[in-house]
Amino acid sequence: MEAPSADRRQKAQFIRDQLLQAIYDCRERGLFTSAKWAAQQLNGLPSQSQFAATTTTTTTIPTPLPVDTAAASPSEHDSYQLARSMFDLKEYKSAAHILQGALSPRSIFLRLYSIYLAGERSKGEEKKMVLNPGTTAGTTATKIPSSSSLSKSLKAPGGPLSSSNPTLAQLESEIRRLNKSGYDSDGFIQYLLGIVLMDLGKREQAQQALTSAVTLYPCNWSAWTVLQIACGTIQAAASLSLPDHFTRTFFIASLAVECHSQPEALGALQALSDTFPRSDTIVHMAAQAHYSLQNFDETEELFQDLLAKDPHRLEGMDMYSNVLYVKEQAAELSHLAHRCVETDRYSPATCCVIGNYYSLKGQHEKAVAYFRRALRLDPRFLSAWTLMGHEYVELKNPPAAIEAYWRAVEINPKDYRAWYGLGQTYELVDMPYYALFYFRNAVALRPSDARMWNAMGQCYQRESLGAYDAAIRCHRRALPYDREGVAVHELAKLHDRLGQKGDAAHYHRMNLTRLEAEGAAPSGQDAVEALQYLADFAKESKRYAEAEELYARLLDYGAVAGKESAKASLREVRMLRGGGEGGSVARESPAV
Repeated sequence: MEAPSADRRQKAQFIRDQLLQAIYDCRERGLFTSAKWAAQQLNGLPSQSQFAATTTTTTTIPTPLPVDTAAASPSEHDSYQLARSMFDLKEYKSAAHILQGALSPRSIFLRLYSIYLAGERSKGEEKKMVLNPGTTAGTTATKIPSSSSLSKSLKAPGGPLSSSNPTLAQLESEIRRLNKSGYDSDGFIQYLLGIVLMDLGKREQAQQALTSAVTLYPCNWSAWTVLQIACGTIQAAASLSLPDHFTRTFFIASLAVECHSQPEALGALQALSDTFPRSDTIVHMAAQAHYSLQNFDETEELFQDLLAKDPHRLEGMDMYSNVLYVKEQAAELSHLAHRCVETDRYSPATCCVIGNYYSLKGQHEKAVAYFRRALRLDPRFLSAWTLMGHEYVELKNPPAAIEAYWRAVEINPKDYRAWYGLGQTYELVDMPYYALFYFRNAVALRPSDARMWNAMGQCYQRESLGAYDAAIRCHRRALPYDREGVAVHELAKLHDRLGQKGDAAHYHRMNLTRLEAEGAAPSGQDAVEALQYLADFAKESKRYAEAEELYARLLDYGAVAGKESAKASLREVRMLRGGGEGGSVARESPAV
């Protein structure tokens, strides 16, 4: 193998130093997800042995990421260690109380972050009742529950807040006051400001704060994740002044996957794989992209690679179980469920895998029980809400299905499966106008998904609407992406219904060509219908030679029930051909 160049070695070493620093800085602030992400990318770099043979160069290595250099007294350091211990045990109010009056950016961040998490946990406890499918979705209060210790913990250098009942708005004011005191250069504090602003619904201000956060400290992946939510679209992200850093490429790839722009996502991932050839994160995102493209074989292969490297992996296993469910691989799904249970039976991902297994076996009530268990463990576990909605549809419980899908949409408005599920459910209860609204949302998110367009087209075809022209437009939009031939078959039927026989024949012929290109003998119902229609249309158009050929094919491959009719039509065509075209009557085929 060719030895890496000196520039590449130095680049890899620089990235390694940044990631090592990020692991330490994020852990110190309780940002465990960011620390894990940094460690994953550190492990994704080329092995150190590849760069053992270094050469002497004079290339300047960039300055490492800034660290918390603010002086802290010995007593503050001791207080921080105690507060961190409390934080690790999820005793957030105690951690915030211990750090009141702290001066170092690290301690201030942990104090304010503890206050924020204490409020988030209280909101989560208030929303536990939503696991009852009969409840109605409501709004979440933004007030952080008051307590004397929490109120005191909001004291910071410069004086306490004016109110004894802290809210997210007051937490925002506190951070902005700290910024004026010289803490605006700390990327972690700007990240905290960004998530508070997002919770307050101030999206544009959140974008500014989070852009500042990732510029000041690019290796905090949590900041990039929230910025992804704040942007919402690739176009919005492109308008921001983001740092020229390798984390920006990860961000673009992740946002492209979320926005269902899979070619752009795969392109960014390919660029990253050169620098991080062993990164599991890149493989996982590639699996997500292929899953979104319905390339289930490629998705399965990528997840198998991830499990080969880590047999105890749980991240993404809910998606992998969806692939096995779609491919109806019950044995493999059972094996995956057992593997997940052995790793952690109380993980939400494990519960979703088991739920998918029971759903595939037709035991929908058991599947619902496991999806509900996943939601008790993590009420924001998106897959569980969506999958539970599917199960309630199977159980013919539309109100519960609608509730589950709505919860999924509240968590992630880009979950096209939930919008699609809402459309299907409202169509089941004969509310087509509502169904169309939700199908439109699904189509907006997945304009290259034939299922969304076909569903909307079929909704327009309902007798209560009768909007056949709109249905035709929908199915035509589905044509370039339709692998199963649903759109072309529906278009043929619609044009026939409207008396547009030439157009109907065109789509029947297109469907027949598609079936033949797949290498399958045209013996299915769609093929029989296409042959019958094309033969009748050719006969009506006095193209008797073509009609004779099509009727003969229909006899060879058609259903037994229609053979007598096909024989009679074939005899009639041969008589017409013999008399109308001036030729002798052709000898009947042995099939007649």
